[in-house]
Amino acid sequence: MQPADKNESEELAKVAHDVAGRSSKILGDFVQRQIEDVSALVRDEMGIAKAFMDLYARMTANPALVVNMWIALWADYLRLWQASWLKLFGVQAPPVVEPDKNDARFKDEDWSKNFLFDFIKQSYLITARHVREAVARVDGLTPESEKKVAFFTRQYVDALSPTNFVLTNPQVLRETVASGGQNLVRGLNNLLADIEKGGGKLRISMTDESAFQLGRNVATTPGKVVYQNDLMQLIQYTPMTDQVFRRPLLIIPPWINKYYILDLREKNSFIRWALQQGHTVFVISWVNPDARLAQKGFEDYMLEGPLAAMDAIERGTGAHELNVIGYCLGGTLLGATLGYLAQKKRNRVASATFFVSLLDFSQPGDLGVFIDEEQVANLERKMNERGYLEGSEMAGTFNLLRANDLVWSFVVNNYLLGKDPFPFDLLYWNADSTRMPARMHSFYLRNMYIKNLLGEPGGIELAGVPIELGEVKVPSYFISTVEDHIAPWKTTYKGARYLGGPVRFVLGGSGHIAGIVNPPSANKYHYWTNGALPDTAEAWFATATQHPGSWWEDWQRWVEPFGGGLCPARIPGEGALRALEDAPGSYAKIRIAANTKP
Repeated sequence: MQPADKNESEELAKVAHDVAGRSSKILGDFVQRQIEDVSALVRDEMGIAKAFMDLYARMTANPALVVNMWIALWADYLRLWQASWLKLFGVQAPPVVEPDKNDARFKDEDWSKNFLFDFIKQSYLITARHVREAVARVDGLTPESEKKVAFFTRQYVDALSPTNFVLTNPQVLRETVASGGQNLVRGLNNLLADIEKGGGKLRISMTDESAFQLGRNVATTPGKVVYQNDLMQLIQYTPMTDQVFRRPLLIIPPWINKYYILDLREKNSFIRWALQQGHTVFVISWVNPDARLAQKGFEDYMLEGPLAAMDAIERGTGAHELNVIGYCLGGTLLGATLGYLAQKKRNRVASATFFVSLLDFSQPGDLGVFIDEEQVANLERKMNERGYLEGSEMAGTFNLLRANDLVWSFVVNNYLLGKDPFPFDLLYWNADSTRMPARMHSFYLRNMYIKNLLGEPGGIELAGVPIELGEVKVPSYFISTVEDHIAPWKTTYKGARYLGGPVRFVLGGSGHIAGIVNPPSANKYHYWTNGALPDTAEAWFATATQHPGSWWEDWQRWVEPFGGGLCPARIPGEGALRALEDAPGSYAKIRIAANTKP
């Protein structure tokens, strides 16, 4: 035996010994957690069983539908058998079905070159297509059941992909043979580590979290925390130009995630880029709340968030008006805040920018699957027990929206191939979950998602003030993205039309994150513009103009006239607001996953 083989055997034995020593307690805790989860399934808290029972009842009442599905399925299988036999004997035959060009699961060349794996792939794709189509053709389901059935059928189909199993994934099979099974032992070790990290629940590692540290290699733009309260720290960044716009720029990020998605690295930091354009940039860094803040409501996030920030910025810079950006839920809060200011006759905002933000919730996309009266009531019961919604639960929901990319790809990499996840700053941020205070989140889900009251005049009240978005006359810029699965662009378009002032709507390429964090230097994607704002999103897109590259420069051209002229650069901590600590600040550094501060 060669020394290398001996070393590999010794390493395998060491890993196996470690796995054996750790597995008993960890797997015991995991099984106990699964029993608790099964209890929740028996109660059918999400209404999944009820939806599928309704589906089965309607399918059996329409046997012609089932028969037609089987006929179509077998017809495709016969075509596949014929094409496969031709291929086996060296005759070129076009595939019966091919994966979507964006489907990364079947990139390995054996999926197309190897007869057996090509057959497995096409067999799966044929079955998956017919199952989804059969479910979609069932009539008479309630809209809620229809959405749940479609979503969870997709989850089921994705879970059964041949890429997720050792013997039907050529890449995993090759690695297993080549390493003598070491990949599977390492994979089990990774699985145990993820269960241990999740406190008895599986928390799939998406990146090497030890490779990043806030302020060192992510969130590195220099700045100071210049104000704080229970809910947020206000960061003012060091200017990068001698002259700056007189009106500062305030960014309101979502409190579902940390603000530093806009400051990951120097080359893709929107915050750094805005500083280079001459803006005095302030960013709200929300606290990661615990049970102590359970009774903080949506109006508290408005009063202690953007409104408190505006007052602090005026004290620090003397600027009464400023330009404001809201990202995702931060944009929803921005819209509500503008409605509050309009009713109070307070002119504090010169321009408003909405990054992938919903003001209308009539068609929230796949997220609507998780939000109905019964599910929200169950969620409220859990939140009221502990005072907040755990961030990992929210993250798990978002990951399911793109399960192949954010769940199954890591199952294959970490557990089947036995590899450690690659260090990736975006996924480090994605894993940095934040909690939701119980009172705030309940108000948000009920009044926005379920009742869709934000767009109705006086539909909601904040701090005793009825909110009417039609009274908002502030010039606004909406940037949405064509592949957004969290804030669908056609729904954000509908919300943009609620506002009573001039609106510029822009549609970017890619999705909720990549379409926003898209610096001009990357020269990626494209965006559409249209000087008009017709009644429907379809009409807008039909006459829109496509441009190459990033929308950032289009936004800068739009916002520059609202800058209020130029003035000398402002240094954080040298005005009326003293510097409390360096950016990114202590609020951003609280990572609930490990219950530690890095």
